[in-house]
Amino acid sequence: MRILLVEDEARLADALEHILKKQGYLVDVSYDGTEGLDMAGTGIYDVIILDRMLPGLDGIEILKHIRTNKMTTPVIFLTAKDAVSSRIEGLDAGADDYLIKPFSKDELLARVRVLSRRSKHLQVNNKFSVASLHLDTMLCEVSIDGEITRLTTTEVQLLELLMRNLGQTLTKEQILDRIWGFNKEVEIKNVELYIFYLRKKVNFEKSGVTIHTIRGVGYSLKEMPSC
Repeated sequence: MRILLVEDEARLADALEHILKKQGYLVDVSYDGTEGLDMAGTGIYDVIILDRMLPGLDGIEILKHIRTNKMTTPVIFLTAKDAVSSRIEGLDAGADDYLIKPFSKDELLARVRVLSRRSKHLQVNNKFSVASLHLDTMLCEVSIDGEITRLTTTEVQLLELLMRNLGQTLTKEQILDRIWGFNKEVEIKNVELYIFYLRKKVNFEKSGVTIHTIRGVGYSLKEMPSC
């Protein structure tokens, strides 16, 4: 799961980034409201953690832009203002949840988990299942009828993305953005290479699902029809 953190206080942002990455999340950080809005607008994030007071654009303005553009990405609003009116303003602007500074890391992680469960596919404690294919993102393992296969971190992220979007076609560009974010040195051929790695490592035929190639477009994970 990829998270966007928009926080201008560098020390706090770095600490939160470390905490989230330690839990296995992919994290992109912006220290500026204008840049944060541009990054949020890509639509590649599963959760956005957004500070209220930011240079460029403040959090309320960013929230309004996001919701005006029909983006439904869950947003956790961070604020040092504990007045009820301030919290109401954030929620009315489109926030799904809010945290008042200072807050505990455990509370933040709990709220991220709650919002991440909005995925329409099964996710319980970082585990995903489709047919006989079971993925544990924390252990970096795939299990098919009790047979376990170890995957690299990138392979896990790619398979998780496909499982979250079961039956949907993901373009190579979408996959590139979701897995590698704003790393400009990564090319489209990396997507093709890691799809190859997954097909080589995982016995998809036995699992009851398959990765379909949509020529010239991208890939789709689909359940195979039962006999």
